[in-house]
Amino acid sequence: MFVFSSIRYLIRQTRYLPKQKVTSRTQQDIRLWRRTLFVSSSKPFTDYEEHRSLMKDAKVPEYFNFARDVIDRWARSEESGTKKPVPAFWWADDKGNELKWTFTELARLSKRFANVLVDQCGLKAGDIVIVILPKIPEWWVISIGTIRAGVVMSSGTTLLRPKDIKHRCTISKAKCIITDKTSIHNVQSVLDDCPSVETKVFVGERSETPYTYELKDGDVIWALSDTGWAKASYGCLFAPWLKGSCVFIYNTPVFQPLQTLQVLEKYRPTHFCAPPTAVRQMIKENIEDFPSLKDLFFISAGEPVNPEVIDVWKEKTGQRIYEGYGQSETVVLCGSFGCIPYKPGSMGKASPGIDLQVVNDEGNILPTGTEGNIAVRYKPYRPLGLFTRYVNDEERTKAAFVGDFYLTGDRGYMDEDGFFFFVGRADDVIISAGYRIGPFEVESALLEHPAVLESAVVSSPDPERGEIVKAFVILTQEYKSEDKTKLTKEIQDHVKSITAPYKYPRKIEFMEELPKTVSGKIRRVELRDKEWGRETSDLPPENAGQ
Repeated sequence: MFVFSSIRYLIRQTRYLPKQKVTSRTQQDIRLWRRTLFVSSSKPFTDYEEHRSLMKDAKVPEYFNFARDVIDRWARSEESGTKKPVPAFWWADDKGNELKWTFTELARLSKRFANVLVDQCGLKAGDIVIVILPKIPEWWVISIGTIRAGVVMSSGTTLLRPKDIKHRCTISKAKCIITDKTSIHNVQSVLDDCPSVETKVFVGERSETPYTYELKDGDVIWALSDTGWAKASYGCLFAPWLKGSCVFIYNTPVFQPLQTLQVLEKYRPTHFCAPPTAVRQMIKENIEDFPSLKDLFFISAGEPVNPEVIDVWKEKTGQRIYEGYGQSETVVLCGSFGCIPYKPGSMGKASPGIDLQVVNDEGNILPTGTEGNIAVRYKPYRPLGLFTRYVNDEERTKAAFVGDFYLTGDRGYMDEDGFFFFVGRADDVIISAGYRIGPFEVESALLEHPAVLESAVVSSPDPERGEIVKAFVILTQEYKSEDKTKLTKEIQDHVKSITAPYKYPRKIEFMEELPKTVSGKIRRVELRDKEWGRETSDLPPENAGQ
């Protein structure tokens, strides 16, 4: 095993890698992308139709490396004085530790780590390295370093268990694994079954940090995302740094709504992104006591945002919550952008450069207002950001691409104005006595009852209807001592009064907590499998339940 002790080791690496061209495989993919998304533009996104028109003619460069063409560009601007050397990366944790890096420092550290990968680990462009780390600064250095070296990084959450790690190594044929003390035992236990792994890198405790800078002007972006999710890459790395903004990270083992509000008040990032599950918990606190929220640009993603949550946040802070919709396979497909009108219940319009449609199972576009598969057109031009394939899984890849479209696996509909409405994951939709019921609408109705703090709706087997709606409910503090039989009837009647009666939950189970991912999204798959007596995988896909 090759071991380095974090920043101290990187500082000793003095040689920088030369500029590298993209691989032939990447060149081939880029030629396919030709006219499509995404170019970093300084033009403000204030006119939706204008930006859609611009993206139709966007050109992708034949050669591009994010580390060299973005990080190094900002570093040169800092060194020349055209950009103030304010932090590009700002990290803190719940133990009082704090660290800040400029783009210049990020460039130097990532170049040195690229040398570690090539010289010490013997990796070549195109090799795969699995990275299993918590939200520590080294994850960002490693991310940029792998890009710089042309190495493919496969990031995994620290929730991965031995069988998950073995599966990823087997499928990807990874040459290297990078981890720290949180996952080292899980990694070590399966290495004998992973013959492709030639090098193991252990990230030790942080022993020293650079000279730090005070924040001045410029955007500071905090996104709640585990490093194993794609959102950490495009929300906590690529998107902010394309614009030269500062990435803020607060490392804590579990999400706590009050602590999150306190962090927002203390560090005052300008932008904040969190899953709706987290937002629903935050609004139960006294958010009026945190004046910094009145200046916060708030984005929510990962699941649909309940309209009533948006209304409460607006009422108490004066600010709107913006919504983003996407997947690991696609990045952001749709959003309630600030330059378009707000429609309650809608997740907004398609991102510029993305042709988003609702299609049937054969890939034919459905009329407006008709529920179907949310899909991305990839022919004749493939949008940049759309994945190419599932690694070593030809059958799954083939099933995802139908006609001219990639099927997201989500159900929804589009109205006559081009706004999209989410119904549910295809496997989350409940079919009861012939009726199709989306869990999101039922959960939104439940949330309007004062007794409901949180809920998750799944299908439950029924001999007469095939499936029925079951709700798992966490009660607010003042209702926890109420008679549960009486409360069940009251909640059921409430749902009947504001949705079609056939959608009400025929079963309600009260719980103290709901199963969630480390980033706070509800694991409906676990609840559904429990109802149907199926074994649940240790780790669901990132977009499960979106």
